Amino acid sequence: MSHPDLNLLVTLDVLLTEGSVARAAKRLRLSASAMSRALARLRETTGDPLLVRAGRGLVPTPRALELRERVGSIVEDAEAMLRPAEKLDLTRLTRTFTMRNSDGFVENFGPALLARIAREAPGVRMRFVPKPDKDSTPLRDGSVDLETGVIGTTTGPEIRAQTLFRDRFVGVVRVGHPLCEGVVTPERYAAGQHVLVSRRNLEKGPIDDALEMLGLQREIATTVSGFLEALVFARAAGLIASVPERYTGHLRDGMYRFALPFALPEITISLLWHPRLDADPAHRWLRGCVRDVCTGNNKATGVAADGHDEI
Repeated sequence: MSHPDLNLLVTLDVLLTEGSVARAAKRLRLSASAMSRALARLRETTGDPLLVRAGRGLVPTPRALELRERVGSIVEDAEAMLRPAEKLDLTRLTRTFTMRNSDGFVENFGPALLARIAREAPGVRMRFVPKPDKDSTPLRDGSVDLETGVIGTTTGPEIRAQTLFRDRFVGVVRVGHPLCEGVVTPERYAAGQHVLVSRRNLEKGPIDDALEMLGLQREIATTVSGFLEALVFARAAGLIASVPERYTGHLRDGMYRFALPFALPEITISLLWHPRLDADPAHRWLRGCVRDVCTGNNKATGVAADGHDEI
C-alpha cells in the first residue's frame, strides 16, 4: 500500500485558503504550472476535484469545504511540532524527575539540590531511588531520568556521561578506636577488623590487592553492599570502614577519618543519562543543577573512567 505525500497537505491548505492557483503559486513561490500539477496530484489523491471552474474563478467542492476546516489546524500542529522548543519557563514547569544514586548522594547533595530546584522551579518534584547495580536498563526504559556513580562494564555504551568530581578512599573508625592515635601504618591498618563493601558479594577488593603487594592481609569481619552499612558497622561495632571521602561526607559526621597508608586509585563520580534526553530543555536544566551542587558552580567535563564495586 502506497503512502500519500504528506507535503501535499501544505499545498492543499494554501490552495483552499487562496481559492486560486495563481495566488497559491505566488505564496508558495512556485510557478503556475507547478501549482497546477500539484492540484492534479491532490485531485488524484483525494478522489475529488476540490476546486472547479465557476466563471473566471474557482469554487471549492463540498469535499474541499470539509477539508478546509481540518487541514489548516493539521498543518499548524505539524509546523509547531517541527519548530525548536520554546525557551524553558522554569516558573511554570511542572514535572517529576526520578534520580538513581548510591547511598551517600542524597545525604550529602540532596538538600542543596532540592533548595536550588525550589528556588528556580517550584513545580518540579524529585524522586530519589536506590542504585543497587550499574545496569543501564532503567535509563534506557525511561524509569530513571538521571543517575550518578562510577561507570562500570555493565554501563550501556550509548549512555551519556559527564564528570562531577573525583574522589579518594579514606579509612573511617569511631572515636576512641586505636587508629585514632599515632601514625596509621599499613601494618596497623591491616591488623584491625574490617568491613568490606561489595555489591557482588566478593571476598576481596582493590584494598586487599594493595595490601597483598605489601605482603599484608586484613581480616574481613563482615561484608555489606553499601557505604552507609559499612559506616554503621564502623560506628557501632568498632570496625574499620574504607569509603569515598567526599561522597560519604555527612555520613561520617562524628567519626574519625584517616588517609589510607598505601596507594589506591581515585574514582570518578559521573552524571549519567540516556541520549534521548540530551536536547530536552528541562532535563538539561536539571543536569546543570546537579553539576553546580556537586562542583560548587564549577563546570566539569569528560567521561568517567571505569571503577570498582569492592573496597
